[in-house]
Amino acid sequence: MAEADARELGLEDADLAVLPTVYGPEAFAGKTVLISGGAGGIGRATAWLLGRLGARVIIAGRDEGRLEAAVVAMCAAGLEAAARTVNVRDPATIAALHDWIAAEFGGIDILVNSAGGQFPQAAIDFSTKGWNAVVDTNLNGTWYMMQEAARRWRDARRPGSIVSIVVVTRQGLHGVAHTVAARAGVVGLTQALAVEWAPLDIRVNCIAPGAIETPGWRVYDPEQIKAYPRSNPMMRTATTWEVAEACAYLCGPAAAYVTGEVLNVAGGAQLWGETWTIPRPAFFDGPGRRGNE
Repeated sequence: MAEADARELGLEDADLAVLPTVYGPEAFAGKTVLISGGAGGIGRATAWLLGRLGARVIIAGRDEGRLEAAVVAMCAAGLEAAARTVNVRDPATIAALHDWIAAEFGGIDILVNSAGGQFPQAAIDFSTKGWNAVVDTNLNGTWYMMQEAARRWRDARRPGSIVSIVVVTRQGLHGVAHTVAARAGVVGLTQALAVEWAPLDIRVNCIAPGAIETPGWRVYDPEQIKAYPRSNPMMRTATTWEVAEACAYLCGPAAAYVTGEVLNVAGGAQLWGETWTIPRPAFFDGPGRRGNE
């Protein structure tokens, strides 16, 4: 892929190192943040932002090469960053990750669940393997990360904050029914845990991005991507940096009285229209079934 094309799919490290932010440079000083899926897209932008705001950032994921490249770039910019591989589908590897963090850094203060994945396909054609893979990563993997962090905070008698990246489930998002189902599960789980874990001083929230320019767009039909700006009343797509700034609010001290919420960062998409990741059926452009009778 040409460099110009790559830039259109998301922000590069050079951008993330200098983009302006509304937050003060020491807003997260003394905090340790774990970000799953931290090597790319929203996770990477969030890692850069929180690192620039003074946090020690630990990014985790499955691709060791991408993780190492991200850490090298962040450290070269003077940020405190580290990386570790993890398979969020496997609770044992998550426990091992936390053991390493505890030994090296004394534990975490904030967890950002940005790991996930899906593929565009008509739901009627999902294979059992494909469905299970998406649900296992996006729902089960998020739960395993949340539970392990919460257990560590409970046992250490320390507060914690969790933010999970989901999708705008109130808008028509079509062609990825498996991830809509899984992420809706995360929203429900978040609301339940916000109550259960309040006595532990653990806040649990979600961010629901709309059409965000990320490298993940590579899997989608270019013709569908062209329609994304019209998926919201602001008539544009957003950058990963805009989501990262929302994450900094929700996981940090400014939102100390916020839990169980879903913050839509979607240009109002939750109130408007639809997004198709696969070709929109011609059926919806005609008179419909009744008109054809």
